[in-house]
Amino acid sequence: MPITPTPKIWMNGELVDWEKAQVHVLTHTLHYGTGVFEGIRAYATADGPAVFRLTEHIERLHRSAHILGMELPYTVDELITATKETVASTGLDSCYIRPIAYLGYGEMGLNTIPCSVDVAIACWPWGAYLGDDAVEVGVRLKTSSWTRHDHNTMPPAAKTTGNYVNSSLAKVEALKAGYDEAVMLAPNGLVAECSGENIFVSRNGVLLTPPLSAGALEGITQNTVMTIARDLGYETRCDNLARSDLYIADEAFVVGTAAEVSSVNSVDDRSIPCPGPATRAIAETYAAAVTAADPRYRHWCEHV
Repeated sequence: MPITPTPKIWMNGELVDWEKAQVHVLTHTLHYGTGVFEGIRAYATADGPAVFRLTEHIERLHRSAHILGMELPYTVDELITATKETVASTGLDSCYIRPIAYLGYGEMGLNTIPCSVDVAIACWPWGAYLGDDAVEVGVRLKTSSWTRHDHNTMPPAAKTTGNYVNSSLAKVEALKAGYDEAVMLAPNGLVAECSGENIFVSRNGVLLTPPLSAGALEGITQNTVMTIARDLGYETRCDNLARSDLYIADEAFVVGTAAEVSSVNSVDDRSIPCPGPATRAIAETYAAAVTAADPRYRHWCEHV
């Protein structure tokens, strides 16, 4: 989806003009992929724009950096403030937010220890990642030929820039084959997640989603949806899923900051009832939660 420029981007402690937010061609992360990032959304609410679960996202950014051995030069509170300043500078009621920490210019080679750590935060308008009708119509999934990383190859618990080469290969393969999204399997053949979303299936009234141990990112939207589902009375748990579990699901959906809650209508051309009752109920409650319209979840909405 094309990016629409906004007035400012936060870079290393100051707001700079969008077109001046540049890095050198020899920036370390450009060559080796050692960086961490987040995807966050701000939503329009009755009291102005609010960032959904901002604190949790920035805390995960710090955890990802820690896994890679990167020491961020800004605290969680400083980056929360910087994010709100950046959102406010856009003048938008709602937007997508991309914080990124990367190894900067000045050192080259595989040794990252001497490298500076730079941080930037950008915001821009972005609609539904899998389409505006993704709840009602659903998305078509394809099991990817690309395997999700093993924990001792690339840490899937960290939201790192280099990890997403794996996801991009899977996504493009699925799109070229005529599908909307890819399902990725762990090296042991169990379901990990989609290229950019966690996946849920309903079997016999129980909602199941793969755990971190299967190679899934510990998703903030995944956690949000599990909380909402339990509040709606659904039994929900993290558990291993085989590929065949997707084919015989009573219903299925994928979740993520960009995708929000999107129904699944088929996996590998096996049709799945869509949208299912749990999917519809969770999607409606999620939409109320992110806009601070449901009082149960207003503490997740951090106003700008």
